[in-house]
Amino acid sequence: MTASAFSSLPLSPSQLENLEQLGYTSMTPIQAQSLPHILEGRDLIAQARTGSGKTAAFGLGILHRLNPRRWEIQALVVCPTRELSEQVATELRRLARSEGNIKVLTLTGGASARPQVESLAHGAHIVVGTPGRLLDLMGRGVLSLSSVHTLVLDEADRMVDMGFFTDVVEIAEACPATRQTLLFSATYPDTIQRDADRLLNKPAMVQVDMEHEEGQIQQQFFEVEEVRRHEAVASLLQHFQPESALLFCNTKDACADLAAYLSHQGFSALALHGDKDQRDRDDVLAQFANQSCNVLVATDVAARGLDIPALPMVINVELAREPAVHVHRIGRTGRMQQRGLALSLCSPDEKHIAARVEKQQGQALEWYALPRGKAGGRPRQAPMVTLLVLGGKKAKLRAGDLLGALTGDGGLTREQVGKIHITEQVSYVALDRNIAHRAFPRLRNILIKGKPQRMKLL
Repeated sequence: MTASAFSSLPLSPSQLENLEQLGYTSMTPIQAQSLPHILEGRDLIAQARTGSGKTAAFGLGILHRLNPRRWEIQALVVCPTRELSEQVATELRRLARSEGNIKVLTLTGGASARPQVESLAHGAHIVVGTPGRLLDLMGRGVLSLSSVHTLVLDEADRMVDMGFFTDVVEIAEACPATRQTLLFSATYPDTIQRDADRLLNKPAMVQVDMEHEEGQIQQQFFEVEEVRRHEAVASLLQHFQPESALLFCNTKDACADLAAYLSHQGFSALALHGDKDQRDRDDVLAQFANQSCNVLVATDVAARGLDIPALPMVINVELAREPAVHVHRIGRTGRMQQRGLALSLCSPDEKHIAARVEKQQGQALEWYALPRGKAGGRPRQAPMVTLLVLGGKKAKLRAGDLLGALTGDGGLTREQVGKIHITEQVSYVALDRNIAHRAFPRLRNILIKGKPQRMKLL
């Protein structure tokens, strides 16, 4: 037995078996350093970057103390965004598979509160949510935190950046003083340090190396004139032909302009920025996650909470103004022991920013000549198209219902249907791009669970 084996921890045999089935072969550094403290019941401040395995660390701690027979909210996870909340809740449900009937409830803004109020009335063991919606439901008197024994503050520095941290403190103070508090953050800003004494009781401190493993992410820098920035991005995408790529711009306008340019050039590109409403954000994220769009252009704020484990390429269309943000950006690729490629464009006016990145990394940046697109080649198209079905969990739809209808009366094969993602109100189904538009006239007339459903191709 090694120190990094989950079996070295006081976990139940059923939990260890579930971890093995989920493919958790050994602990990541953040899990190995934090789990002994968490399982002892200690408060914890942990610094770790996105993709380090922190959700499993605090998730196993929550489940270790949770009593499934008590239909009370025993654990609360506070996240900065709706997307991250849903990802955390999904992972907690996977980790809880061996523990019996454990209900994990997501409470976030951007959706109607009424279904969430109704779900709360039926009870839950674990709540995952965003600060605004949690305070709203507390104010209505429908969310009680009096039985919480584990409070997790996930990506606390992002909640500081987004102006939520005073709300977080208010939520924490509504939990029992005897609770265990686990704070996870990529950085540890002064705001958090000032409030740490109020939030945590003699916490253990864990810091995992924030730098990426040597050789795991290959960085390449390209000098480009400002007026050629869009053209340079198209050349890089055409040359490297990534299965998917996340492109960072510094402003909403720059995102929208670049996505429009790339779409006009024939790329499957979409933009994600703060001017989009929640429904549009959901549509864009679903298409990127299910391979209906393979180029996503985003601002840093819009990309927060976006968790895509297998992302082969990141492009910094504009350099991040702070070196720490550059590290976070490129950390989106090269995750889960995969290799990643991080490309950065730098105009002459940005050379001073590149110098700061170089100083922080402690090694010379590698500069390359801008490649030309492959001669006669076409932009790589996303392999799927998304079918939006205007019915979801509220209509009692399940993945099996959709798959059965599409491969039955819809006439599709199982191989022509990709990822199915069901939300409260709508469902997203990835269809093979080669047949999607041709099959749609037939699909729009099929019955799902015996009823017609409105649908469209995104």
